[in-house]
Amino acid sequence: MCRTRIACRALGVSQSWFSTWRNRPPTPRQERRKRLDEAIRRIFDDSGGTYGSPRVTVELRQAGWRVSANTVAQRMAALGLVARVVRRRRSLTRQGRRAAAPDLVNRDFSAPAPNRVWCGDLTEIPTGEGKLYLASVLDLLLPSAARLRDERAS
Repeated sequence: MCRTRIACRALGVSQSWFSTWRNRPPTPRQERRKRLDEAIRRIFDDSGGTYGSPRVTVELRQAGWRVSANTVAQRMAALGLVARVVRRRRSLTRQGRRAAAPDLVNRDFSAPAPNRVWCGDLTEIPTGEGKLYLASVLDLLLPSAARLRDERAS
């Protein structure tokens, strides 16, 4: 027996009704929803994946669509479109907030002896699981520090 025949028998419908249902043309609502989905996807892709449903709704209304924010949110969820949050870089040093640290070496990065002049750096590394901070401290007499001095000088 054919799968269609078994399914029709289990559902209690005739095969002719099933074939008529399956081959029917799309309803006006389905056609509008399809066009809306295409418009939503186009706006979302044009934004680089950063627009959420409120901004997509505004763009659709400017394009002449009569649509509610809830409908756009539901359609975006059905399409699997989730806005990517764009985080602005925030500097840790702010002009005018507090005095800068004093320059104790007067921009002279040569060291007279080991363990006399050190420099350090703190770098923030964003990852998928959160932020990582990499701290480094360097004795300026070491050969690696000399390479850094030479690179900065040129």
